Amino acid sequence: MLKRGIWITPFLLFCSLLPFVPANAMVTQGVASYYGERFDGRRTASGERFNMNALTAAHKTLKFGTRLMVTNKANGRSVEVTVNDRGPYVRGRTIDLSKGAARELGMLGRGVAPVELKILNDDTITAPSSSGLTVAAAQQILIDLF
Repeated sequence: MLKRGIWITPFLLFCSLLPFVPANAMVTQGVASYYGERFDGRRTASGERFNMNALTAAHKTLKFGTRLMVTNKANGRSVEVTVNDRGPYVRGRTIDLSKGAARELGMLGRGVAPVELKILNDDTITAPSSSGLTVAAAQQILIDLF
């Protein structure tokens, strides 16, 4: 049986690493899908008209206007997109890309791809960092501890 307070040490380690991670280097991994013709010309959640050939994306929580570098982990191709919509609404998906962005990533055939997302905005708040540790790396450390 585990001791009651055993989770505190990894939790405190994780919390102590977060202030030293630059906000503009926030990296996450997940699964991307894309949407296109059916939504072309409709209004997005931000109020813009959706252009399936533009380099845009839908994300559940990121602020509209956030710029992301999306990298297809299967083939190494990357594209810079701007968040202008909400979604995806399918379980297990992290981001919905426009058809133009999906084309750049080479994922039109399969429709989904494993991706890495990196926030690029220059106006994000940064904390001093000497370790260069990303959030993904800090999360991996926490996972490895358990």
